[in-house]
Amino acid sequence: MSLTPADQDRPRLRKAIEEIVESGFTGMTLRVHDERGEWTGSAGTAELGGTAKPPIDGHVRIGSNTKTFTATLMLQLVAEGTIELDTPVARHLPEFGLDERITVRMLLQHTSGVFNFTGEYYDDGTYAPGITATTAGREWVDNRFRTYRPQELVELACSKPARFEPGAGWSYSNTNYVLARLLIEKITGRSVAEEMRRLILDPLGLSGTVVPATEPEIPEPHAHAYYRYQEAGEHKTVDVTRQNPSWISSGGDMISTTRDLRTFLSALLDGTLLPAPLLAEMCTPRPTGIPDMGYGLGVFVLTTRTGTVISHNGGMAGHAALMYGTPGGARILTATLNYVDDVETTLGEAFQKATRRLLDEVFDGGPAEPA
Repeated sequence: MSLTPADQDRPRLRKAIEEIVESGFTGMTLRVHDERGEWTGSAGTAELGGTAKPPIDGHVRIGSNTKTFTATLMLQLVAEGTIELDTPVARHLPEFGLDERITVRMLLQHTSGVFNFTGEYYDDGTYAPGITATTAGREWVDNRFRTYRPQELVELACSKPARFEPGAGWSYSNTNYVLARLLIEKITGRSVAEEMRRLILDPLGLSGTVVPATEPEIPEPHAHAYYRYQEAGEHKTVDVTRQNPSWISSGGDMISTTRDLRTFLSALLDGTLLPAPLLAEMCTPRPTGIPDMGYGLGVFVLTTRTGTVISHNGGMAGHAALMYGTPGGARILTATLNYVDDVETTLGEAFQKATRRLLDEVFDGGPAEPA
């Protein structure tokens, strides 16, 4: 494990990431900024069969943490007067035949009711599949370099029945954020990558953060991501670090580092990126049906034993990133995971336990940590 000299007094954090790796992940890096300063550590390996630890400032596909960046960008455009939160989306994107009651706010809050193009799990346990790229197994591996247009993803979603009437419920849908991307590009006349650089990446100096389009590469250094499936009775494991992220678009395509994520989340929560009224709206939760967890505008709002934590996590076929912070940004946790995504054995339960363990250590354990 990699440690900075001042980190020798954080044994519980060191133990936590070691145990998380032992639960089934290939490797992990962790960055914690709190009252005691900044702590970084890594455990496990960057590659299967290797010995090198995951690089502390390695690049990772951050999955749905992309949504927090996209929501922040949209709110910055609201602050500039370019659009309003309660503007009907169909006014700017009439080509999809959206319900005219769906607003910008509903996209960011996941209350539009629009079908999730990566597939929908219903309350009765049934599943409605989405695009081919998300089909488990060999089909996903074979399609990982295919290009999907954002419009194509939205059109598929709009061909399916809505989950509920706009504003009548809450359901996490990647389609909401692809629509947000298209809306940003329509109202600004520029790509979402250009606007992200103008309003977030360049002002904050986030040199390790990338908004890809169809490019399969990920900058060095990075840990490797893997996907495992069964064919003819045999398990096959494929390195999927290189993949075309257009299949998820702004639902989860960005690349970043724990350092950049920490800088971004700090600037968001301390009010650097947004005016106070819009930041307050962003962090005001709507019930999700998940205990102690609501959803604002691009962020989850967690209730812990000691207070409120603003967060988002994301996973993308063998890579994952965690992002947690207290209101005001005094305490921030960012982390990356690399692992073998398995069609048969999900790491979902281990992932939930891992995040709960880190929350307990960093946010409910207090600033003091005895050796």
